[in-house]
Amino acid sequence: MFPAGSVPAPYELLHAATEFLVLHHTEERLGDPARRISAVCAEIADTGTYRHTAEELAFGARVAWRNANRCIGRLYWHSLCVRDRRDVRDAEDVAQASADHLREATRDGRIRALITIFAPDAPGRPGPRIWNEQLVRYAGYARPDGGVTGDPRNAGLTALARRLGWPGGPGTPFDVLPLVIQGADDKPRWFSLPADAVLEVELAHPEYTWWRTLGLRWHAVPALANMCLEIGGICYAAAPFNGWYMGTEIGARNLADTDRYDLLPYIADQLGLDTRSDRSLWKDRALVELNRSVLHSFDRAGVTVTDHHTESRRFLVHLGREERKGRGVGADWSWIVPPISGSATPVFHRTYEAVERCPAYVHHPEALERARGAAMF
Repeated sequence: MFPAGSVPAPYELLHAATEFLVLHHTEERLGDPARRISAVCAEIADTGTYRHTAEELAFGARVAWRNANRCIGRLYWHSLCVRDRRDVRDAEDVAQASADHLREATRDGRIRALITIFAPDAPGRPGPRIWNEQLVRYAGYARPDGGVTGDPRNAGLTALARRLGWPGGPGTPFDVLPLVIQGADDKPRWFSLPADAVLEVELAHPEYTWWRTLGLRWHAVPALANMCLEIGGICYAAAPFNGWYMGTEIGARNLADTDRYDLLPYIADQLGLDTRSDRSLWKDRALVELNRSVLHSFDRAGVTVTDHHTESRRFLVHLGREERKGRGVGADWSWIVPPISGSATPVFHRTYEAVERCPAYVHHPEALERARGAAMF
């Protein structure tokens, strides 16, 4: 794995390319990869880089998902749809293609696993960058009292977007952030997402009719946008991809974490729970009801969502399939075990080895800085 924006030395690139091409030809039963390796070697010698075929690109993107240690939903890795947009470099075109990605992934709520791959880094010519952590995120407006209206995780990027000229939204807790995109040769610019590209689900509860008055909502497609897709030594720094939500991502993290929306105290109060001591388990009870609300609301809206019990069982199916094919599965226990009811799921009662394999989706430090609005340009 190489730092984003840097192109490896020719011998390093050829080594990474050779490993990938052998893997591709072996798994896809394409025969001897020697001719393809020879062609890539000549291309690297001539240009300092090489171009994947469409088949190699799709295979690499799917295997990178298969190799994602933090993802519990890898059973579906082979179904990832790949949009090849390697000809796209300009910020405006990236923004338009990203909106198209959301439309194609959403499909009126029948969420499709999808990746859009933009131009890669090349010698002397970096590819585009999407600064947002996800294509859809909610703004976080810093208040004079030190608090944040909206999502505190996005306060830095919200402030940056404002400095770039974004006027801000209505000021609600759920204003959709614009995309902040840096073209291949440009400084970052902001682009509003069209309303028809962002499907949101209003949260209700299967029993409490007053729940709707809370005004809670969440977007339907979790499209990660600032991870680098690395395939055979080539870095695709702009390659937004999505599966579909597991309910706990929204109900036990985004809306419940103390450094995010921190809704548990408020919901517990609405439920009339005793919050004077943690021993009353008010946090646990509020957390369960919040997660029930997410699953109920997505189901009612006809939007694809999975639950942590189902996905835990499916992950073990994935482990079994990969083991039968002679492939080890790396996993990060702290991410694979759900954030609620961990011991009630089968993934809890196992150990895993967090082996890093390529191809891979990689978080580069500079991309994390950009998502916080802290990177210099």
